[in-house]
Amino acid sequence: MSSYCSLAYLGLFLPIVMVLYQLTPQKHRWKALLAASYLFFWTISGKLVMFLIFSTCSIHHFGLWMTLVQEEKKGKLAEAEKSEKKQIKGVYQRKLRGIVTLAVLLHIGVLVVLKYSTFFGTNLNTLLAACKVSFRLPIPSFILPIGISFYTMQAVSYLFDVYRGTIRADRNLGRLALYMSFFPQIMEGPICRYSDTATQLWSCEKISYHNMTMGMQRIAFGLMKKIVIADRLNLFIKNVFTNHASYDGGVIAVAMVCYTCQLYMEFSGTIDVVIGSAEIFGIKMPENFRQPFFSKTISEFWTRWHITLGAWFRDYVFYPLSMSKPLKHMTVSARKHLGNHFGPLVAGSIALFVVWICNGLWHGAGWFYIFFGLYHFGLILLGNMFGPLFKTTAEKLHIDRNKWYYRGIQIIRTAILVNIGELFFRSNGLRVGLTMFKKMVTNFSFASIKSRQILTLGIDKYDVLILAVSILLVFAVSVMRERGIGIRTAIARQNIVVRWAFYYGLILFIVIFGAYGKGYVPIDPIYANF
Repeated sequence: MSSYCSLAYLGLFLPIVMVLYQLTPQKHRWKALLAASYLFFWTISGKLVMFLIFSTCSIHHFGLWMTLVQEEKKGKLAEAEKSEKKQIKGVYQRKLRGIVTLAVLLHIGVLVVLKYSTFFGTNLNTLLAACKVSFRLPIPSFILPIGISFYTMQAVSYLFDVYRGTIRADRNLGRLALYMSFFPQIMEGPICRYSDTATQLWSCEKISYHNMTMGMQRIAFGLMKKIVIADRLNLFIKNVFTNHASYDGGVIAVAMVCYTCQLYMEFSGTIDVVIGSAEIFGIKMPENFRQPFFSKTISEFWTRWHITLGAWFRDYVFYPLSMSKPLKHMTVSARKHLGNHFGPLVAGSIALFVVWICNGLWHGAGWFYIFFGLYHFGLILLGNMFGPLFKTTAEKLHIDRNKWYYRGIQIIRTAILVNIGELFFRSNGLRVGLTMFKKMVTNFSFASIKSRQILTLGIDKYDVLILAVSILLVFAVSVMRERGIGIRTAIARQNIVVRWAFYYGLILFIVIFGAYGKGYVPIDPIYANF
């Protein structure tokens, strides 16, 4: 089961789990889900499941340890005199901070060793060679468990939430194990907080007709995005990015836009399948996408794209850093010298820089991933710095920023910037990305597009027609969602003939126009390796 969109998952695994879940008494259904989740993870990672078990047992232990310290603190405070309470709070706060620091470093340390040893080791050896030092570090090689970045972030969020008192540590190891391993989310997210899903997973309500049809509806729409659009674009994108030296800037620009489209359709389509799978069991998972290409700024884009990742970095990296004592002192000082606008930006920009370095590295161990993070950091920083200037200029020129044409220009500008970022994200190295970008700017031509050269690189005119219709359908759904129209609910409210005509129509569309069989190469799950 290498993908949630595979026949093995949708045609075999998920239906069997549904049947076994429904036949199991309610108080034991969580065991059925847990067994299914570990079986699923074992089929994709084998013995590397031990890392998931270690992570689960570790956060269970550290969570209970912090709870013990918190309870001890309450007892001491209840018995202490008023003059002693501040000192007691300080002592126990330091203990809690030490425990959570140890726990987080342990989990992040495992992730860093497994995922980044080769990258850091290779670069350090390169630096030693440049300094004419003969010593070389041995570079280990590890097999990376699928989804380790996702479940590590869930583990860290649990530890921080217990430390902050947002949630109580769970004494039930089984419930914690299910939260960490729930099979629809383990491979590609979304990154759930304990408060998002743990209670729902434990309640194990019976599968209802409504939940099953709504879940299957969501799954079908996700499959359409993945199989009809993302997989159909795969061969063309692979050809251009692999042999970029053979094509002019026009072809590269088309490939860049197609890759951004492919990435969105594959990832959001898979998330639709994930959320739909969970919905069948009555589990409401957090949304991971909210019409990102309607964003007017890069900052807004990252509140709509991979939402749970952005929220995680915001709550567990950006806020703790920006509210730390050194940066708070820096803000006070900078405000005096630089004013109320630029002053707070100094400390905030340091925290933002750390966030985007981490974001780039989270996506992969490579300089082009770091560049991808710094690229978005730079754009957001520029937006924060000059946002008030743009607003003032628009007012002086009597430009209504709420007019459709102004918003349209902002959306197009943001989309172009996002596409350029994805060019580096997809390129086979930073140098390749820079070469492709330079070629796109200095050697752009419509000649290869007009000559239909593109139609010889993995897609033909029929593919283009199918892509156009499918993308238009996704766009229409996105417009309705952006306007607050609950299209899924509207469909579910139709009479049975109309409702099932729509369902069968969507299924037939996938079956007839899906990109599979001879000549097509299905894309591997893009985010599963992150």
